[in-house]
Amino acid sequence: MEMGFLPISKQDMAARGWQEYDFLLITGDAYVDHPSFGPAVISRVLEAEGYRVAVLAQPDWRKLSAFTMLGRPRLGVFISAGNLDSMVAHYTAAKRRRHDDAYSPGGKAALVIFFLGIMGLTICLVFAGILRRRRPGHRTGI
Repeated sequence: MEMGFLPISKQDMAARGWQEYDFLLITGDAYVDHPSFGPAVISRVLEAEGYRVAVLAQPDWRKLSAFTMLGRPRLGVFISAGNLDSMVAHYTAAKRRRHDDAYSPGGKAALVIFFLGIMGLTICLVFAGILRRRRPGHRTGI
């Protein structure tokens, strides 16, 4: 099992000596490698079983190239909306719209989730639809 951060770019893959990887994990949150974050746990369990896992965090859904920047995984793709329930991510306890996002770089609200109103499972469906168009016939798990 590797102990460094999981690859998020071709350069990270090259640093590990990888030409290919087994699974791609796409997440609507920033990549946080901590056991309280589901995508990190799933990725590390797969890695512990000997699989090579790469992470694509908060891809720009408007650019199809964002979904192919790491190449095609050998076995499949996992998609996660992120760590928080969409209602918690969007609204405060006082039912006011949040303007920041603790799980995005710089604390800025994630473009996909906050500005366009796409929530929860919907973001998974958006990502899955893009993958279906970009990589027909590829295995995808949500």
